[in-house]
Amino acid sequence: MTQRPEPIVLARGVTKAFVSGRQEVWALRGVDLEVCAGEFVALVGPSGSGKTTLLNLIGALDVPTAGELLVLGRPIATLSKRARAHLRLESLGFVFQAYNLVPVLTARENVEFVLELQGKGLDRRLRAQAVLAELGLAELADRRINELSGGQQQRVAVARAVAARPAIVLADEPTANLDGENAETLMHLMRDLRDRHGMTFIFSTHDPRVVAHAVRVVTLVDGCVARDEVTGGDAPAAILPAIAAPPRRG
Repeated sequence: MTQRPEPIVLARGVTKAFVSGRQEVWALRGVDLEVCAGEFVALVGPSGSGKTTLLNLIGALDVPTAGELLVLGRPIATLSKRARAHLRLESLGFVFQAYNLVPVLTARENVEFVLELQGKGLDRRLRAQAVLAELGLAELADRRINELSGGQQQRVAVARAVAARPAIVLADEPTANLDGENAETLMHLMRDLRDRHGMTFIFSTHDPRVVAHAVRVVTLVDGCVARDEVTGGDAPAAILPAIAAPPRRG
């Protein structure tokens, strides 16, 4: 019998409420979820289903209202703001729909910026150049962001997210502003990064092009997990039995 790996994301009964005027709006209503290292997971569902909220909680950008959420073994609800910031900086990478690049910097400088925040040494320029080359952007490293196409900008955003080899990369609608060819290129690049470096990718998306590349698809409806399906794909052999197994109950 294959032993189930320890999850690097563990959610038990996670809820999240926001106050709107005099009303409480429940974005998540008791989410149970486990994600193991090396997975390529798509969070899908209609607008308002809780995808982005769950992604933000896993990314330590917010804390749950109730329930248990452990990310890399750390309880998000009880971490201080400083501790959550440290977790994001050291262990998590983010890819945003709007890219969120610094327009006055070059592609390489955008990647170097994150490495500098992490206190990396003088080799950060070489590391930034290496990851840009890995994503097919070596010749564009010295161009400013406004000189790049949308697809190139999103690849720079991915380079920035993965430059420090984070354990988990979180992507919120990463292909929303890309045409079909650039979306396919981006997904293949991220799958290659997962395969080469063992990083875990979790997406929120409406895009069937992203879903087609996912090894696992988690469907949210009205803040609850409605389906959790393993699609297989080319998942590492050690991962498939683990993510096909039913979640453990404490």
